[in-house]
This record gives sequence, C-alpha cells and structure tokens, in this order.
Amino acid sequence: MTDTYLPDDRHTGAEPVRPGPLGRLARLSFRRRGMVLLAWLLGLGLAIGLSAGFGDENVNGASLPGSDSEQAQTLLNERFPAQAGDRVDVVVRADDVAGSQVRDRIEALLRQMDGMPHVAEVEDPYVTRTAVSPDGRTLVARVYLDVTNPNDMPVEDTGKLLAATDEAEGEGLEIALTGRAVQLAEAPQGSSTEMLGLLAAAVVLLITFGSLVAAGLPLVLAVGGLLVSSSLVGLVAAVVDVPDFAPLIGAMLGIAVGIDYALLMVTRFREWRAVGLDQEMATVATLDTAGRAVLVAGGTVLVSMGGLFAMGLSIMNGTAVVTMVAILVVMLAALTLFPALLGYLGGSIDRLRLPLGRRRVVRVSADGHVVPAVGWVRWSRLVQRHSALASAGAIALLVVLAVPFLGVQFAMPDAGNAPEDTSNRQGYDMLAEGFGPGTSGPLLVVADLGRAEGEMALKRLHAELQAAAGVAAVSPPVVNAAGDTALITVVPTTGPQDSATVDLVHSVRDTVIPAAVEDTGTQAHVGGRTATTIDVNSSIVDRLPYLIGGVVITSVLLLLVAFRSVVIAVTAAVMNLLSVAAAYGVLAFFLEGGWAGQLIGIDSPAPMAGYVPVIMFALLFGLSMDYEVFLISRMSETWVRTRDNGQAILTGLAGTGRVITAAATIMFLVFAAMIALDDVTIKSFGVGMAAAILVDATIVRMLLVPAVMRLLGRSNWWLPRPLERWVPNLHVEGRPDAYLSARDAETSTPAPAPAPVGS
Repeated sequence: MTDTYLPDDRHTGAEPVRPGPLGRLARLSFRRRGMVLLAWLLGLGLAIGLSAGFGDENVNGASLPGSDSEQAQTLLNERFPAQAGDRVDVVVRADDVAGSQVRDRIEALLRQMDGMPHVAEVEDPYVTRTAVSPDGRTLVARVYLDVTNPNDMPVEDTGKLLAATDEAEGEGLEIALTGRAVQLAEAPQGSSTEMLGLLAAAVVLLITFGSLVAAGLPLVLAVGGLLVSSSLVGLVAAVVDVPDFAPLIGAMLGIAVGIDYALLMVTRFREWRAVGLDQEMATVATLDTAGRAVLVAGGTVLVSMGGLFAMGLSIMNGTAVVTMVAILVVMLAALTLFPALLGYLGGSIDRLRLPLGRRRVVRVSADGHVVPAVGWVRWSRLVQRHSALASAGAIALLVVLAVPFLGVQFAMPDAGNAPEDTSNRQGYDMLAEGFGPGTSGPLLVVADLGRAEGEMALKRLHAELQAAAGVAAVSPPVVNAAGDTALITVVPTTGPQDSATVDLVHSVRDTVIPAAVEDTGTQAHVGGRTATTIDVNSSIVDRLPYLIGGVVITSVLLLLVAFRSVVIAVTAAVMNLLSVAAAYGVLAFFLEGGWAGQLIGIDSPAPMAGYVPVIMFALLFGLSMDYEVFLISRMSETWVRTRDNGQAILTGLAGTGRVITAAATIMFLVFAAMIALDDVTIKSFGVGMAAAILVDATIVRMLLVPAVMRLLGRSNWWLPRPLERWVPNLHVEGRPDAYLSARDAETSTPAPAPAPVGS
C-alpha cells in the first residue's frame, strides 16, 4: 500500500502519515502475516521442546532463607535424611488399636506400604510411645517418603498407598491417610479451569460483538499466548522455584489480559473501519492508538508483578517470573499476532453474525469521529451532574467492603480446610480427635550437639520443652548414628493455624532453647512445616508495606510519563488502593465461613495464607491500572483535541464503558472459575480477584473516576512547569486526527454516514 497523505497548511501538497513504532510493526505484521503465523508456530514448538528437555518441576511449600526453620531443615537433610523427606500419616481408629487382631492387620498394611515406591521408612507405631492416643482408640504411623517436595511424589504411587488403605479398612477399622502428597493426589487431575474461563469469555464476546469472527479474534490471541507461556513454565522452574499455584494464576491472568487487550483493539479496529479507513490502514491506526494503551497497560502489570521480588522469597520470585512471562507473551501477541490475524480476517470482521438481539451500529459524526453510545453518554452526564454525591457514596461503599480485612487471620490453610469427603481431611480430623489439634502440626526441634556437654544440654532441653506452656507432648530425643545431632518432636496443645501455636514457636526459640543450651556449645533450631509456615507468613506480612510502597511509587511515575499529569497519576494510585482494600475485605468475609463461605465450598473458618494478599496486590494493582489506562487514554485523546475537561470525561467514559464492562465481565468469569477448585488457597485467589475486578470496573472506573475528575476540573491535566521539560510525551492517545485527515486527503470525500458494523 502507498503512503497515506496528510494535508499540510505550509505548502501545496501533502505530507505522508508517519506511524509510530507500533504502527510500523503493525504494517509489517499485516503484510508479512504468513511469516508471523509461522514464527509463532515455530516459537510454540521450540518452547515445548526446550521445556521437555531442560524443564523442571514445580515446588510445594516455601522456606525463608536464613530463618531458624530453614537451618533446622538443613540439619535434617544432612543428618536425618530419612526424616527429612515429605511424610504421610496413616491414621487408624478402632475400639482397641492395640488389640491383637487390629495390630496384625495394621502391621500387615505397614509392611505392604514399606515396599512401595518412594517410601523411605515406615515408623512402627507399637514401639513409639506417642503413637497411640490416651484412650487407646486412635493410632498414627508415620510413613516417610524419599522426596522432600510433595510434587515429586507421583500421583499414581500415592494412589497405591490410598488403595492399600481402602483394602485394609472395614470390620470396625477406620483408616485414613493425611499429608501434602495425599492432598495433591486427591485433587482433581487435568483441571478444566482454563477451559471454563475460555468458554465464559466466548459467550461474553459473542454477546458484545454479535459476530463469530470478531469474537474469535480475542480468543485466538488468548489461546496462542496461553499455549506459549504455559510451555515456558518448565524452563522458568529450572531457574527459580515455581510454586504449584503459579502456573494456574499465570494461565488465568494471560487469558484474561489477552482477551482484554484484543477486545480493546478489535473495538478500535471496527471504529476505524466505520470512519472509512481500509483494512491495512485501520490495522496500522489501531496499533498506533489502542496499541499504545496496551503497551502502557501491560507495563503497569509487569511493574506490579516485579514488586514480588522485593519479598525475598523464592516462591514469590517464581510467581513473578511465571506471570510476567505470561504478560510479555500476550503483549507480543497483541503487537504482532493480532495485526497478522487482521490481515486474514479484518475484512470479514463482522461476518457470521448471530441473532443476538438488535443490531448495534458505530455512529460517525460529520467530522469523522465516532459518536459514543447514547446510554453511556447519559450515564456519564448523570455521574458528572452528581459528582460530589457519587464520589462520597463510592468511597463509603469501598470502605465498608474493606472493613472485614481488619480481623483477618494469617496462617497457611491445611488439611483441616480440605473437603470433608477426602482421606486427607478425615485423617486430620481423626488425629485432632484422638491426640489433640496440635498433632497435625508438630514442631521439630533439631539440636546440633557440638561439644561433650551436648548430652547434658539435650536432657535439659527435653525437660524444658516438656515444662513449656502450650506443649501437649514431647517425644524422647532421637540421636543420629554419628551422635552429633538430636531430633525432638514437640506437639502443641493448639492447631497449626492457632495464634497460640505462633506464640509457642517464638517462646521456644527466644526463651526455652537459649536457657537450655547456654554455655554448652549446642545449637538448636525449631523447624517442621508449621514453623516454616509461621516464618514465611511473618516475613511476608512484615514486608507487605514495602511491596505496596514500591509498586505504588513506580506505577505513579509510569502514569505520570504516560499522561503527563501529576493529578491523574496520584488519584489513580489512591483509587487503586481503595479497590484492592475492598477486595481484601470481601475475601476475608468469605473466609470467615458462615453462609457466604458455604456458597463457595468453605464450610468452616479458613485463614488467609500470607502470600495471597501479596500476590493479589501485585495482580490487582496492575489490572486496575489496565482499566485506568483504557479509560484515561480515551479521555486524553479528547482533551488534547478540545481542551474541554467535561467533554473529555464524557467521551472517555462513553467511548470505553462498553469495552471495560465486557473486559471486566470476562476477567471476572475467568477468575471466578478458580472458585470451583477444592484448594482453599486457589479458591482464595479466585474470590479475591473476581471481587476486585467487579468492584474496580463498576464502583471505581465507571463511577468514582469520572466523578472525581469532574470535581477536579482542568487541574486533572496539571503538570508543574519544571517537569514539562523532563517528562517525555509518549502520546499514549496516539494521533487519531492524523489518520482521519489522511483519509480525507486520500479520498477527497466527506466522512461516511453511520455504518452498521456492530459495537
């Protein structure tokens, strides 16, 4: 295609429109669309091949570098390798677990398990003093695995343990297995969460566009990005620790964001076609306007997720990398794959229409600009007319929603939060009933005995632990073969999630151990899953303010550069914080159980894992900025042209209201699909993200933002004079008028009448 020319008042003739870098990339992708599609297919194949050859597995759980629990785990790995691996507890209940008939059956079961794959050692419960409950009706046998990461335990091998248990049950004998490996084995395999999200998105897109072709483009973009980014997870896991929940979060985020970005660009492409641009020039103009918004929006998500690196935890680093890879792949697809697809399908974008009600049109004014939909114009005028009331009401509602977060309990959900019909939950309940709630979360005190005084220190440590408040039972010390390390198991009187257990861990570390080993050369550390979880949660909660501060400041600077306005950048940050706080409150309310929790499968109060609000903040702040960029970029486009703040608000809200509503609906449904999973942590992410998207796209973007901007007036666009020379002008809104003028110069015809292209 030849250059399109823009009339120039300085001389006779015309100057060619010179698209920005994104427009030039769009033109190249459009013209070389076959090569672009081939490159994406080759990239997918390469990603799959590299992950298969060099990828690694995800990890389960976390440790805090330099913490007391990590030092305990290091000693266990080095000097108690059999006890250092993951563990499955075999819990038995009968009228008399020590009776000869029951004993014969249990010993036969344990011998059978001892010969199964990945079983390193099976503890004999009949020689372990603390293995039988005081009433003689419950027994627990520890089965130690040769894997430290439960994800390394093949599901089929855990299934063999469960099958053997089922065979041994009956005739007055109840047996259940509990442990992280059991939880993973009982989780639904081959989750269809991503498919549910895509199906929900397809329905919304069909309703929005009414055309199979227009609705299919965002889905193709999202699926393409999902396939590539999911294939790269194994490579990421080979470099950093990737927690087992990160790939699902990355996949759902990639689907939601990919569809959102494509939805914005499909809408803009159809508008450009409606005002008279041909297929290629409409593609170039779309990337040169909406593509810039996508680039800034994606950048804010990357900045937000990058804040997770500040937490100092390997699993946070892994989560950040997985989600950032998903966003980068989606952004690359939006800027290259999308214009290539328009090269094939752009001319047929409104074909294969479905009978979904009255056909909507994109209306074009006499000067060639798209006329906003009447309904959104009325809403915008209503909000501006009552801006003070709308602002106060929206802020009050957000504060009310955030209140439940003040009473949140931070702890790691465990088997006690699993579904009641699982062996994992049944074993947990049987342990709590027979031995007390602390049995499911024992503390492992590992002592490096050091000098000759070590034996005396060990006796004193054992006695001090028995006398400590909050301790239900203490096992006799187990000394390794070398005689230089001892292991003591401490059972708290309270459960792993109880705040009293946290106090006990701190008391043992700060008081009991120092008093027992003073001047003996012995060092002791408190480890085990419960202590590790306490350390990780404490560290995360302590560092959360630094994450919030860093992400907010960086995002404000990014928006300042994008829109050259201090007020817009600061108010956007404040509103996003309100949105995130409201989402935290909604999640905390559901985790309390009760009628709300039962609606989503939480039948008893559940704690909030410390990393859930951290990852939620990074995700939500970035996604909230997405909608902010979509909205403000259209407002800025009108402001640059008219210098009328009221008109800018009206045009921006009316021009993006339908896009943001459709995008938010899709994102809401995508994340809501996670609520169907049994894992409480994944369910928490689903509830929190779905609530946040709903709150942000309705209360914040469609009500609070335009109302506050109306109150602030022209000061919305204020940039201090000293900053004008230092802040670059990115022209996020692009140069839409240049393309309209170029069209008129090329065709020498007036703007077309309203065209029925659907909107």
